[in-house]
Amino acid sequence: MFVVVLVAGYLGIVGFMYFGQDRLIYFPDIPERAVRSDPADIGLAFEDLTLTTGDGERIHAWYIPADPSRGAVIFFHGNAGNLSHRADLLIELATRTPASVFVVGYRGYGRSEGRPKEAGLYLDARAAWKHLTEEVGIGAGLIVIFGKSLGGGVAVDLAMEAPAAGLIVESSFTSIPDMAGAHYPFVPKFLVRTQMNSAVKVPFISMPKLFIHSREDRVVPYRLGRELFETATEPKRFYEVMGASHNETWLVGGDAYFEALSAFIDDSLNR
Repeated sequence: MFVVVLVAGYLGIVGFMYFGQDRLIYFPDIPERAVRSDPADIGLAFEDLTLTTGDGERIHAWYIPADPSRGAVIFFHGNAGNLSHRADLLIELATRTPASVFVVGYRGYGRSEGRPKEAGLYLDARAAWKHLTEEVGIGAGLIVIFGKSLGGGVAVDLAMEAPAAGLIVESSFTSIPDMAGAHYPFVPKFLVRTQMNSAVKVPFISMPKLFIHSREDRVVPYRLGRELFETATEPKRFYEVMGASHNETWLVGGDAYFEALSAFIDDSLNR
């Protein structure tokens, strides 16, 4: 009887993991934090935009033009919260690197329509790229793609086909099944529908690449970030932020972190 109950419990957990896995990956709503609502709160000029994706969803985006600007960073955020929760980081990027910043809120996040799915997030990224290159008019060779955490998977996928100047992947992973294995080792990987398999894609990306991670990251294991770096082809760099948790790389990294970003962006734009 005990074995039957144990098996039934395991199957119940696995069933939830299979059918409810989107709720374990995407967290568009998180408790409010003390953040600026948008860049205008500190007097920084920005454009509040609505983009239409290839499948007809309307998604929210910000464009923060730097003055002067030598190019642009297109930023893809992690799996929790909306654009306002990245306001401080985005402002720092726009004021401490030589590039304007464009960020898109994924479908189902914040003021964006729809529901988040892997294929949908890739369409969101392509809508952002199209707007930045065609509407804003920034040349592909003047754009650096930057993805953090879940956004790393989105950024890598976009970099497979977008001829950008460079790619930055921060605190990200080899694949979602590998992440599931790290956090839920009792769940067979073949049950994980969402793939975001950056390890398969990144060897085919020839542009310069910068990988950033911290050994103290308890959300995305350092070994996955390092493995992704090892899988990538040259040219590539790895920058380790010491003592930072998953969401604190830029806060703990401080000046040295932004100097590393600026140096990489400069080098990528000067190729």
